[in-house]
Amino acid sequence: MFEGVGVVEMWERLRRQEVGTERWVTRMAKVEPERDLERAAAVGARFVIPGDDEWPEQVEVLAEAGQLSRRAGVPFGLWVRGPAHLRQVLEQSVAIVGARACSSYGSHVAGELAAGLSGKGYAVVSGGAYGIDAAAHRGALSIGGVTVAVLACGVDKSYPRSNSALFSRIVEQGLVVSELSPGCSPSKLRFLARNRLIAAASQGTLIVEAAVRSGALNSAGWAEQCGRPVMAVPGPITSRMSEGSHLLIRERDAVLVTDVPEIIEAVSPLGTGLTSYRHSPKTPFDELSHELRRTLDAVPVQTPAPTHRIATTAGLDLPTTQDALEALTALNLVHQSATGWCLTRQPG
Repeated sequence: MFEGVGVVEMWERLRRQEVGTERWVTRMAKVEPERDLERAAAVGARFVIPGDDEWPEQVEVLAEAGQLSRRAGVPFGLWVRGPAHLRQVLEQSVAIVGARACSSYGSHVAGELAAGLSGKGYAVVSGGAYGIDAAAHRGALSIGGVTVAVLACGVDKSYPRSNSALFSRIVEQGLVVSELSPGCSPSKLRFLARNRLIAAASQGTLIVEAAVRSGALNSAGWAEQCGRPVMAVPGPITSRMSEGSHLLIRERDAVLVTDVPEIIEAVSPLGTGLTSYRHSPKTPFDELSHELRRTLDAVPVQTPAPTHRIATTAGLDLPTTQDALEALTALNLVHQSATGWCLTRQPG
């Protein structure tokens, strides 16, 4: 009905109640733009539209992102509340979402990763809900970072209400965002629509904990539709709250991440932000030559052994073994007694 039609012409068609607009015209009686602007002004909010300096152009990927759960498309505008600059904040951002009924493990991980990303200059985007969302917002706020809460209701409402104090803190140093007019209440479909904005607005979406039917998997689906990286934190195989995360890793090519450098690598342009494989700390043994290692392996722990017996055990000739034992003595790895050689006891 409205494909390819600009918002002004769309509005005029609705006002004229043209044929085909019946399903939307029923709402016209309740539409009061001036009232919406007044409500926004009362809470210090603003309306950002395409073409504004603050408009985040990356959300326009939703024009080509297909549909999930009957909710799609680029928002006509975004109601924004808070001091930060929406476009600038979202240029370097990561979404962290997950289960509302999360475990203590999930809450801890979400908070730690959010704080770590904030420390690296990334804004943390989430939905302001219980559980993982709230933990992610608090993690970013804990170090003075910027966090963005994308709501399924008007920016003048706090939902869930018990998170009112959290929303107040977000408004002080971050942003609360919604495509819904002030005064709108949340609904299931609006939560699903909100998820597409979280995915499109950020550089990648991280799922910390999610059950198989979790709404966080809907956010992951939108990230996939938008061509954004999807990441997942592994959890205990005995936890129902990790089943969805493991499903994403096993069947939907989500990137398994365990720390902030791995997240940054996943959302960075190809070939940048790379992190190296983890290695155990080097020990003096790692730096030894082949002959020194063989000799050291042949030296007894407690009962000293003569040089010729160590040479036989190591499979080396006597001069080589003698030179190796002297080198190992200089490294304080072995010591010589009246009856032979044995290992030096290391502190701890």
